[in-house]
Amino acid sequence: MKMLEDGHMSAADVGVIIESVKKSNPDKTNWPLIYFVAALVFILLCACTCWVGRAKDVILDKLCKFDISDTPGGKRSPEMVFMPPRRATAVRSPGSATHYLRKSPSPTAPTAPAAQPPQPPTPPQNPPSGGNSPRTPTAPNEPTPLSKELADANATEKPKAIQEPETNDGRLGDLHFKLRYENEKNALVVSVVSCQGLPGREPAGPDPYVKLQLLPDKQHKVKTRVVRKTRCPVYDEDFTFYGLAPHQLAGITLHFVVLSFDRYSRDEIIGEVVSPLSSLQLQSGEAMALCREIQPRSLKSDIYFIQMRAAGRGEVLVSLCWQPAAARLTVVLLKARNLPKMDVTGLADPYVKMYLLYNGQRIAKKKTHVKKRTLNPVFNESFVFEVPAAPAATLDHVSLELLVLDWDRVTKNEVIGRLELGAEGAGSARHHWREVQAAPRRQIADWHKLRE
Repeated sequence: MKMLEDGHMSAADVGVIIESVKKSNPDKTNWPLIYFVAALVFILLCACTCWVGRAKDVILDKLCKFDISDTPGGKRSPEMVFMPPRRATAVRSPGSATHYLRKSPSPTAPTAPAAQPPQPPTPPQNPPSGGNSPRTPTAPNEPTPLSKELADANATEKPKAIQEPETNDGRLGDLHFKLRYENEKNALVVSVVSCQGLPGREPAGPDPYVKLQLLPDKQHKVKTRVVRKTRCPVYDEDFTFYGLAPHQLAGITLHFVVLSFDRYSRDEIIGEVVSPLSSLQLQSGEAMALCREIQPRSLKSDIYFIQMRAAGRGEVLVSLCWQPAAARLTVVLLKARNLPKMDVTGLADPYVKMYLLYNGQRIAKKKTHVKKRTLNPVFNESFVFEVPAAPAATLDHVSLELLVLDWDRVTKNEVIGRLELGAEGAGSARHHWREVQAAPRRQIADWHKLRE
């Protein structure tokens, strides 16, 4: 029992106690006493654990309060550095004296006079001869001093009326570019420098970019980047075209198209510049700076319309075959010749659309492939049209309309000429139609002139 009073007891001591109890009463084991001793040992172990934990907390607290000045060298070892947690501070709302957000005044709203703090009266001073003193009160004809918000807004505002005039008197602006030819590389370098004085079709200005292609091949096509919201874009971009011998330069034409980028619809065409190299003397390695006025795109159509009236619209060779039993009309579009010039290169990209009309209304449509860069295309394509009112179908209420068009990648396809074959036609078209009706199941071909 002395060991229990001291508070230190091990498992061997507990075993000795149990053996002594058994020896004292070998016939009958005292179980309540054994349970009591086990509970007492458990309580002692818990108390020792709590005491060790509290002692550890006290040691850590003393280490946290350890001062560098208490050590001989004044240095703290890495094991003794304990940073206490930083206390959170409340965020203060900005007061009336500080402005974290500033709203620019509306340019259309009337400006209110800025509130100024009262100033003590200053004694009048005699102004020096030759001008007013800076301390003299503001004269009536001088502008009222602006507030800080208005001053900041006016300082950052872009003077659009001076840099980018909105009225161009009908002009579309100018295109500045440079040309340089390198003999050792057989390369033509075209530098798109800038555009000046573009029309302002939008309040903030267009989003212009420039497309460039070499004619008549139309194979070398490049374009510049888009410059946002400006009428005077600066590009300074170089485009190099390789494989051009010196003797080929005379037959090359530069075709620039100035467009305005539109995110939600088709890009708007501002104008174009056509610059043939035959009139230029390009020296090897020397850059030539040029400026050309941007012309409207519609001007091309007017010029070609006048030329087509003078030279005619060409002819087309068509073969027809009528099959009454199957109620089918077979149309073979063979070729065309002497078509008018539709491009600045002196060529065209023709194709043909065909419509079958029944009692004056279109009921079927076909079209051929596009033939690139030719005025005498060869199509040789066959099409079959089903004629209604079978089996007693006839060609009395049926007609055929042909449209020869010029394909264009950028603008709308232009109509070169028209042809209508039917019983109500005139001239060779009417004669050809009656001949097909009189000789069914035979292919009959004939040339027809295109009209406007």
